[in-house]
Amino acid sequence: MTQATDFDITAFDTGLFIGGEFVDASDRETFDVINPSDGTVLASVASASESDATRALDLAGGAQLQWAQTPARTRSEILYRAYELLMANADKLAWLQSMELGRALPDSLAEVAYGAEFFRWFAEEAVRIRGDFRPSPAGNARIIVTQQPVGPTLAITPWNFPLAMGTRKIGPALAAGCTIIVKPASKTPLTMLFLARVLKEAGLPDGVIAVLPTAHANNVSGLLEDPRLRKLTFTGSTQVGQMLAEKAAKHSLKVSLELGGNAPYVVLDDADIELAANAIAVAKMRGAGQVCIAANRFLVHESIREEFVAKVADVMRSFTLGRATDPGVTFGALSGDDQVETVTNLVNDALSKGATSVLPAGLPVGLPAGGSYYPATVLDNVPAAAAIANSEIFGPVVAVQSFSTVEEAIAIANDTPFGLAAYVFGRDLGRAIKVAERIEAGMVAVNKGGISDPAAPFGGVKESGLGREGGFEGIFEYLEPKLISIPL
Repeated sequence: MTQATDFDITAFDTGLFIGGEFVDASDRETFDVINPSDGTVLASVASASESDATRALDLAGGAQLQWAQTPARTRSEILYRAYELLMANADKLAWLQSMELGRALPDSLAEVAYGAEFFRWFAEEAVRIRGDFRPSPAGNARIIVTQQPVGPTLAITPWNFPLAMGTRKIGPALAAGCTIIVKPASKTPLTMLFLARVLKEAGLPDGVIAVLPTAHANNVSGLLEDPRLRKLTFTGSTQVGQMLAEKAAKHSLKVSLELGGNAPYVVLDDADIELAANAIAVAKMRGAGQVCIAANRFLVHESIREEFVAKVADVMRSFTLGRATDPGVTFGALSGDDQVETVTNLVNDALSKGATSVLPAGLPVGLPAGGSYYPATVLDNVPAAAAIANSEIFGPVVAVQSFSTVEEAIAIANDTPFGLAAYVFGRDLGRAIKVAERIEAGMVAVNKGGISDPAAPFGGVKESGLGREGGFEGIFEYLEPKLISIPL
């Protein structure tokens, strides 16, 4: 990989992307992006105003018809060129992500490959949008069903996957023929601005996409009041997503939401303990645990709990905490001091209610001053009353509870308003699958720590969201079926 010192942060775009150009905010306001590894200011980025958002929607509305009528093959080729450009710039983009997110370079490189894959997948889906033709039951008409793009879309993306959470919205929107306005998280706007340049270089017409970083979220989400907007796609907290969905209902916008999670990690009595312990490298420690589908509640059969906890502690000790771009670092800082405070409070609450601290002894020496670091942590005997058993941790903490029967495990797993992801481990595959089928979650991984795949539908049930992203299903979030009835 290219060394991090080869890249100059001042060479990256920091303006709003509107009408195919990078521009200052209309009121010249900016905000600082902080490097979580050391607390320093990484860049100053333009902060979109309400008038900037309105201009972006003006352009999106004006470009909508032409983009919808652009041949599917042309849309496909643009997306595929963007995929190739992302992969060609993987080292540079991974470095940029690590700088603004504090995430270790290996994780950032993995996200570039994952995020780019959504463009390749939806480049292929763009030319496979299908309709239907059939006779009416009465025999006096023919029913034609076509798929038409929903129209101008607002995408609001989170900070924890600054590329992939955008590409899995932008990819299907562009493939379907929708124009799109993207508001990236204020913690990590630089990655999405980089993506805007990639799409321009790939040949995307001006006005089809706008990227609007802002320090004032309402300046962009206020577009939900404009009836020209026809779709909202949001990834973030349940509270914010539900509030935005309420606003979207005013004009009957099509809505897709990927919201909070509280993923159970069920280790049955016949599980391969070493496999279950090692799988936390992906299921928990990817991105230092700041992942919406990260395992949150480790539910382990009482007969194997002690052995599992010991092996997990060994796995967690194998991770190297440090500055995101330093060689050998395998997990970096959390996204900011606010996130460190949240995780600290959850762990302290669990300890005060009877949980046992297995790891760590403390932060390693030599970490950069001002960084937002939290050590790899293992808690055992976590009581059900602890906040950590009922909250999304978003940090490098394994919190272990035990169960005695499968029915008890399923009951604990489902005792949450959330239902995004879950994990089940057991050597008896038929039994493990039956457990997976009874867990209330939109996605369940069996005997593995990874679950996301651009070719598979991603989304949750209950208060974890609406709709699906990725897979064959993902493009239909940006299409509306239209009936054309022909009399005989």
